[in-house]
Amino acid sequence: MPSTFAVQDISFSYEAIPAIRGLTLCIEEGDRVALLGANGSGKSTLLRILDALYFPSAGSVTFKGDALTHEHLQQEEFSLSFRRRVALVFQNPDVQLFNPTVFDEVAYGPLQMQWSKEDVVRRVDETLSFMSISHLRERPPYRLSGGEKKRVALASVLVLNPDVLLLDEPTATLDPKSQSQVVDLIQQWKGTAKTVITATHQLEIVEDIADRVFVLEAGTVMAEGSPSEILSNSDLLLRANLIHAHRHSHGGVMHSHPHSHGHSQHEHER
Repeated sequence: MPSTFAVQDISFSYEAIPAIRGLTLCIEEGDRVALLGANGSGKSTLLRILDALYFPSAGSVTFKGDALTHEHLQQEEFSLSFRRRVALVFQNPDVQLFNPTVFDEVAYGPLQMQWSKEDVVRRVDETLSFMSISHLRERPPYRLSGGEKKRVALASVLVLNPDVLLLDEPTATLDPKSQSQVVDLIQQWKGTAKTVITATHQLEIVEDIADRVFVLEAGTVMAEGSPSEILSNSDLLLRANLIHAHRHSHGGVMHSHPHSHGHSQHEHER
């Protein structure tokens, strides 16, 4: 059975500035994967390549054995199937929210898939209820809070019941309660056939959302392992710029201690 994604030695640049360099990885059905890396490491670009929004300039990407190329995505049957099965939630929900109401936003994907009106209404109502946003049904997305927008963006892809969820910093900018709800959502898919790939730099959520971790630096994979293996490797996290060393003086002797960039708010206020 072919891998969900097989990525082989891919490269990608933005106007001659390399973002992905010779990157190789393999993701199987049902995997819960975290892509860890500092800003600029290539996490978001990789997600866009996996979603066939970008195509690598070198190397190859396959989904369930089918090549993800611009030419293949021009074939309507494959494109519709792929778009239903693979969904990306952007870091900034404003990028993907453009309809007049929350209901219209969540209904947009099913309508593009040419579902019947009855099926669209039923599935949208189920998804709004599942995401606890039924009360926002008639609200315009631009008038929602950041956390509400993120939930609507998630609902707009979950409504299609995709096989693969690509999440770009899903807990960034959220209040603690909303962060916890998103993490709980990802945890619900553990042990199912749903593949969840989450790009994040928040180390404190990794053990809750992933069973495998790829650490990215400068557009390539610098390490792979279980969450416990990766998170216990301070040297690796320092090299990947995911933690920084605080220097302290004890009795005239300088000591370095690793600190995560992902401090919670109360840690900063102490």
